[in-house]
Amino acid sequence: MARTHRPKRPRRRIPRALVVVGAIVVIAALIAVIAVVGSLVTTLFQTLGARPPAVDTRIVAPDESKAAQAARAGAGDADENAAAEWLSTQPTTYWLTPEIDPVDEVWDRVAHLAAEARDQKAALSIAVYGLPDRDCGNHSAGGLDPDAYREWTGRIGDALRNASDIQKIVVLEPDSIALASSCGSIQDRAGYLRGAVDSIRGTNTWIYLDGGHSSWHPPAEMADLLRATNLLSDVRGVALNVSNYQDTAAEFAYAHALSDQLGGIHAVIDTSRNGAGPAGSEWCNPAGRLVGSPGGSYGDGVVDTNLWIKPPGESDGECNGGPVAGTWWPAAAAELTREQR
Repeated sequence: MARTHRPKRPRRRIPRALVVVGAIVVIAALIAVIAVVGSLVTTLFQTLGARPPAVDTRIVAPDESKAAQAARAGAGDADENAAAEWLSTQPTTYWLTPEIDPVDEVWDRVAHLAAEARDQKAALSIAVYGLPDRDCGNHSAGGLDPDAYREWTGRIGDALRNASDIQKIVVLEPDSIALASSCGSIQDRAGYLRGAVDSIRGTNTWIYLDGGHSSWHPPAEMADLLRATNLLSDVRGVALNVSNYQDTAAEFAYAHALSDQLGGIHAVIDTSRNGAGPAGSEWCNPAGRLVGSPGGSYGDGVVDTNLWIKPPGESDGECNGGPVAGTWWPAAAAELTREQR
């Protein structure tokens, strides 16, 4: 019997366009996977490489500090101009306030400071100072309403996370906790600070809450105020002596007393204007003061390091001849730096 052969079906050819599209999809998927893996690896290395502030930490000297602006203007006498020039080169914390860096500008400000930190091979140090009812209506009164504060600190946090490659130090709302007992608003303030911490924290970002200073609240009292915030497990520690003049040794002892009561928290100490120690109980523009030891000079197992937090040459307020709080005061700058230039 003769065999019959079925005709072979013609093979369907996949349209060339579909092949090209499929190849593009595969390549795009591979690129996406590589990008995700690369991002995860980068984040892992940045997290592993994150280190808290320590002795020899150097923070950025901002080119938009008030000292730098005064140095460029050159409007004072010889001593005042020399003081502004010298202070403009000193590593000093930059204070973010909504009055100078509002919500639509603060991201750019932080990004600029981060770029400076990279150029100077330094850490970025900022004080965030815009809390509702800031300073309880005193010399530095102001701040934002709760909704605006939430948005403002959110922008700050976004900008800090965008700078994941550098070390970032955040002094969060100086005086906010130490003043709370006299303002009667510890729970309100704790709520605002909780939102700010949640917005700001991130890789290699070290947040320090207000811890007052050694001549303000006794350690047990200050520890109770800090404990009431329920924030200590989410921050590095406390900032001490901010905008004050207490001796460095007294602040080290105070830091250790707080740490003993609060389970081993850490601290940074402001030494920007304590070179001549305090002037009794006077805290507002006392005469005869001097700049203190440069940041990164000291530290131990509790005190991460000292920093210049309050910029020398900026007024504490309209007292003892000073201008409005935070305003550049040429005569004070000259006096504070008289032994350094």
